Amino acid sequence: MDIILVPGFWLDASSWSEVTPALVAAGHTVHPLTLPGLESVNASRAGIGLRDHIDAVVAAVDGMDGPVVLVGHSGGGAIIHGAVDARPERVARAVYVDSGPLAEGGVINDALPAEGDEIPLPPWDAFEEADLVDLDDGLRAAFRARAIPQPRGVAYDQQHLTDERRFDVPVTVIACEFPSSVLTDWIESGHPYVAELARIRDVGYMDLPTGHWPQFTKPAVLGAVILAAVER
Repeated sequence: MDIILVPGFWLDASSWSEVTPALVAAGHTVHPLTLPGLESVNASRAGIGLRDHIDAVVAAVDGMDGPVVLVGHSGGGAIIHGAVDARPERVARAVYVDSGPLAEGGVINDALPAEGDEIPLPPWDAFEEADLVDLDDGLRAAFRARAIPQPRGVAYDQQHLTDERRFDVPVTVIACEFPSSVLTDWIESGHPYVAELARIRDVGYMDLPTGHWPQFTKPAVLGAVILAAVER
């Protein structure tokens, strides 16, 4: 199976490097992506928006011969959902790593402070304690050293969806910061945060207790959990 890995904010394809061995060993072909504007700290981020990142994932899907699995971490979840909407017939499963599908009109996070066309990685005290679980000082330093400013438009732009076949694509949610039972409780109560997820017909949940960046805090476990989702 071809597995396309979409990183979250401030990260490029290399952020998946410690996650992919389990997938490759199982015979899958992995395609970690570096999205437009994330090529380097010196890359231009002017004019790059959410649709540009979705289009980059769609182009990767179109470059494969058969069905694909899309994996999106954090803000990458909104991006893969846009790609599912664009190519529902090509996606065998969408896997959301501490993330979920973003509904029509939603934005990933327009509260992140921007500097011109880009959003630098904020200071650690801007994050919730749950985000930072298991992210020790060494991992924080390594993350900050590799962090690339995020194009502002990707965080601020509205999601636009057109194809209701997206609700037929099977989904796995890997819950990290809080248990999946919280998500199912929200769905049962009609919480708007999970309104799009609630409309998907085939959803499975897997718990991986850690902070918001399991590719750094528990990469081998994340690889095994993604593998289990792919082979489900």
